[in-house]
Parts: sequence; structure tokens; C-alpha cells
Amino acid sequence: MKLLSSYKGLIFSIVFWPALIIFLFIVDLGDNQKDKNLPIGDKTAVASIAIDTQIQTSALPEPEKVNYSEVKGELKSGEGFDDSLKRCGLDANVRTCIINALNPTLDFRKLRPGDQYTVVLDEDGKLVSSTYESGPLNIYSVVKTDDGYSSVKLSIPLECQTTRITGTIDNSLFVSFVELGEDPKLIHSFANIFASKIDFNTETRQGDSFSLIVEKFYKDDEFVAYGKILMARYQQADKSWSGYLYNTEKNPGAYFDDNGEELSTSFLRSPIPFGRVTSRFSFRRKHPILGITRPHLGVDLAAPTGTPVMAASDGRIKFIGRNGGFGKQVIIRHAGGYKTHYGHLSRYKKGLRTGNRVKQKDIIGYVGSTGLSTGPHLDYRIDLNGVFKNPFSLKFKPRSILKGDELKDFNIVSTELVNLMETQVDHKVLQVKNVTLGVDEDLSSFL
Repeated sequence: MKLLSSYKGLIFSIVFWPALIIFLFIVDLGDNQKDKNLPIGDKTAVASIAIDTQIQTSALPEPEKVNYSEVKGELKSGEGFDDSLKRCGLDANVRTCIINALNPTLDFRKLRPGDQYTVVLDEDGKLVSSTYESGPLNIYSVVKTDDGYSSVKLSIPLECQTTRITGTIDNSLFVSFVELGEDPKLIHSFANIFASKIDFNTETRQGDSFSLIVEKFYKDDEFVAYGKILMARYQQADKSWSGYLYNTEKNPGAYFDDNGEELSTSFLRSPIPFGRVTSRFSFRRKHPILGITRPHLGVDLAAPTGTPVMAASDGRIKFIGRNGGFGKQVIIRHAGGYKTHYGHLSRYKKGLRTGNRVKQKDIIGYVGSTGLSTGPHLDYRIDLNGVFKNPFSLKFKPRSILKGDELKDFNIVSTELVNLMETQVDHKVLQVKNVTLGVDEDLSSFL
């Protein structure tokens, strides 16, 4: 009996375990093939899928390789754009395509030596695209269109840094700014703000201090241009002047003092921002050439030949031409019975004629040494109803005064600027923001 029981157990083991292994194998194979949406056990279909996949993969075309070439060039002195393109080996057809495409957007009269361009050609030598860079802020792109080629001026991403600049006068305002590493353009803009209040030719003193908040624009960490002067301050031992940029509907871009009075008055203190006073207003002066004593009813401001001379006030040209010992002279008639006289000019502004209207700070001519003169300077005079007055002793009213809501808004703006100026930081940069220079914008208009 025991022997029969052992025999049955052996038979069960021989049959059960192999059967279990075969069953599990079949289930596993079925699951794998279900994932492939194939009938269980259809090995032919599996092989077919593998073969088809290999065939489809090998049948895919390789990406077409395009061989472009790039030509870079730079405009040289005395060279036209077409000549420069030709020098770089570009054929007549490509040159014509580029020039015709740029013509509507680029003023070829303003091209300068050092301007750079890039031309991209395909493997057949035909134009693909081109760029022309006239400085960091003027970049033009030529692209292919359905009708040929066209060009656009590109917008330029910039970083605007609102910067505080401070300094002290040791020699002159000009020298002090230069020692701080600033450009003469900023110096003239600063002086222009106070042109009706301070004559920087005669009224600066050693120890005077100045400060300003100005926008500086950078492209790829390289300085490219100044923006607006938001606030300016000039201080002497016994008095100071402050100017805040504030836009009104009638007078955008004007500067006002702490009381809301415009810094600009009806007349400038001096028609040239910088110069050395070589002769003052006097009723008795020995003439440096004639050697006789006679009145000198104006002031002489020495400056290099070619220095721009500004109209001291709004008015109309009464006289332009040669006038004896004054050489080339311009006389302007103003409201209220005033006339201003500008003598010894080297030349006049192009197109200026008798009867023309001029605005305050318009350029009317350039410093020279015509007539009876020992060197380049401006002879500047003011007469009131025919009586000459000392230009440096006259006082004039502000051109405008803020009132009402404008004054309230101005007080908010000026307070914010004062707080910004007095920010306690070690570095000069007070604020940073990213801006985009639009295709129709020009940063030079800010100064």
C-alpha cells in the first residue's frame, strides 16, 4: 500500500511540474506578442515587422547639405558702397540686389568709413541675405522675398543704466567732466541746462561742485550713447542751481528749478557754452590792433575756430554779412526792443538769410577771426532800443512757470529725483532696465 502511494506521487511530479512550466511559458509569450498586436505564436509576423522597419529606415533621405559662404567687409575712407562690395569680390548682380534692397531704408549719404557689412551667398553665388551696420545702433537687414529682396532696419535691445555723476571744479567744468571719463557731448548738455543762469566762461570758481543723474545706454556691455539728463545740480559756496527734467504739453523736455520755474529765460547768458573771456564790457578799452582807447560795448569770448554760436533768444535775422571791423556778423532782432550782435564769425549757418526766424539755441554761425581781430573769438553784444548793455549784468524772466496740477505733479517728480540722487550706495549705477530701440527712434534726440 505504501509502495503504491509512493508510485502515485512520483507519477504526479513527473506530469505536473513540466505541465506547469509549459503553461507559464505560453502565457508569457502571449503577453509579449499581444503588445505587438500579433497573434500568439506568429513568429513570421514578428520577423516581417523587423524586416519592414529596417527597409523603411534605410529608405529615409539624408538631410540636404546647403553650402553657404559668407563675405565680410568694411567701408574705407573715400570709398563708395558699390566699390567696397566690388573690392570684396562680389559680382555686379549681387551688388545691385543689395543696393536696391537697402535703398528705401538706408540713406547712402550718411555712410561712414568703418561701417561694416556681411553678405551670405549660396553655392551658386546668389544672394541669400545681407546686413549693414552703421554703428552699433543702426543695423539694416536684407532678406530674400517672393518678389526679390527687401530690407528693414532692426530694433536694437539695449540696457539702460540710470547713473549718478558727481565732481568738483579744479580748473574748469570741461576739464572736470573729462577727468571723470565723460564725453564732451554730455558736458555741453549739462552746461546747456543752466545756459540762462550761469556763464561757465566767467562764473565758475575753484571748489564748485556739480552732480547729475543721466541715462547711459549699453549694447553687449559696451557704452553706446547717453540718454536723458533727468536731474542736474551746480553748487557754489553761497548759492546753487538745480534743474529737473519735466515734460509739459507746451514745452516737452524743459528743465525747472525747485519752485517750478523754467531754468531757461528769454536770453542765454552766453551764446557759446565754453570760452575764455578776453575782453569785458567797458566804456574805455585800448584797442589791441588800432592802439586807441575807445568803448568796447560787448564781451569777447575766445574759442577755437569753428565753435558753434547759438542764438541767444528767439528772433528774426536783421542782418547777415560783412560789417567793417566786425568782419562776418549776424544781428538778430528780438521782442521787447532787444537786438543781439555776433561778430568775427568764420562762416554762417548754411541757408541762413535775412528775415529768417530763429529759436533760442539755434546755431547761427561759427567762431572765427574775420575783421579786426587778433585771434579766433566771438564779439557778443546786446542793445536795448539802441543802447548797448553789459550781457552779463542783464536779468531776464523765466520762459514759463508751472502752476496748479502741473506744479503738484512736478513736485512729486522732483522729490523722487532728489531721493534718487541722495541714495546711499557706493556705486554710480542707481537703476538698470532693459529697453528696445525702435526702428524710428534715435538716442541722440535725448541730448
